[in-house]
Amino acid sequence: MSDTILAIDIGSTKICAIIAEINEGNIQIQGHGISKSQGIKKGAITNIELASKSIKKAIADAKRISGSNITSATVSISNAYAKSLNSTGIVNIPHKDISIKEITRVMQTALYNANVPNEYEVIHVLPYNFRVDDQDYIEDPYGMNASRMEVDVNIIMTQKSNLSNLKKAVRSAGVEIDGIVLSGYASAIATMDEDEKELGVTVIDLGGQTSNLVVHTGNSIRYNDFLGVGSNHITNDLSMALHTPLQIAEGVKIRHGNLIETSNEVIELPVIGDEENRNGVSLEIVHSVIFSRVEEALMILAKSLEKSALKEQIGAGVILTGGMTKLKGIRELAQSIFSSMPVRIAYPREIDGLFDELKDPAFSTVVGLLLYKAGEHTQYEINFQQKLMHSKDMYTDDLDDIRIKNTVEEVSKQEVKKEKQKSSEDLEPIRFDDLPDIGKENSNPFKKLTNWAKQLF
Repeated sequence: MSDTILAIDIGSTKICAIIAEINEGNIQIQGHGISKSQGIKKGAITNIELASKSIKKAIADAKRISGSNITSATVSISNAYAKSLNSTGIVNIPHKDISIKEITRVMQTALYNANVPNEYEVIHVLPYNFRVDDQDYIEDPYGMNASRMEVDVNIIMTQKSNLSNLKKAVRSAGVEIDGIVLSGYASAIATMDEDEKELGVTVIDLGGQTSNLVVHTGNSIRYNDFLGVGSNHITNDLSMALHTPLQIAEGVKIRHGNLIETSNEVIELPVIGDEENRNGVSLEIVHSVIFSRVEEALMILAKSLEKSALKEQIGAGVILTGGMTKLKGIRELAQSIFSSMPVRIAYPREIDGLFDELKDPAFSTVVGLLLYKAGEHTQYEINFQQKLMHSKDMYTDDLDDIRIKNTVEEVSKQEVKKEKQKSSEDLEPIRFDDLPDIGKENSNPFKKLTNWAKQLF
């Protein structure tokens, strides 16, 4: 059975909406829409009305192309809004076999133990380590035999006011929110391969006004951080250093942005407020301005990675994605800053019907939202609706009157016993006259009645 979904990446420079069909985990994109962000700065909504208009435009374009009239969406929430804390849950297993019920219980216990502040709302509870009895780092505890189970979780939460503003902006655009995913988490889903998940990896999404960092080890996101610097800051720096309009500075960044080679070539640029006069600017200055800003951002992110205390667990290195990765030479610069760690630039994973326009690192987050809805989330994650997400068949948990250890033969015996009881209840009621005499002394009808009552009770 197919399911239509709408994914919306609410970024600081662009809003991207994609409508797709999911059929047994396979995604087929039906339509998309992209609009320029308004009312959003550094990942935070600063004007609900303007943000809503931008979101509405992107959704309208996607609906027009796909022919769908979907009314609910999964949206990204910026790492700027998110805070994390770790917690642990422990439960005893009464029946000795671990079912979804027990996994739900241990996850809810970990969430309860976390003491989440009242003004915050949980959006992800991500398990990164299960312990069964004394055995550590269990990948999947489902079906195992144990007397006790523990779990370590990373809880990602956001202030209720921020979430409320996001919901208002999306609702004003004509759709309800049925899923919320941290943007860095979505980017990681779209860019990581299985080996990187296994070995541990850092995913850095370098966007327009923000940069997100997440560390994935132990089958889930363990750490996330946010930096309010993106490629738009390079444009602002160039505009100020070269005394040229922002639009011209953006063009210079795209055309001449190079972090490896420098040139003495001089280019003519208009002056802010005076379009008739032009200034001659050396590309060496352009290179210096861009290099300084990108180096500073990457160095701050490298310090954040050190602060996570998880660097030793990252075997697969660093993945760079996002629009800023189109700067020539950024991988080499990152390689020199994240020393002794391999660095690669990642494009979002290929999906059926993915438009050429979307095959770009800038669209990793929105593709990650689609994959999240298709089931590529962390196993046993609790989402923002407080539901446990898993891929296990639930039929065994619905048999309340069958013990887990019962065999098929025992179950069938129980059924036969029930049938016998039912058939005996359907027999005609016993008549007083049909009762047999129990000895001569019981021939008296009152004694006969007494003995009959004794037999019954």
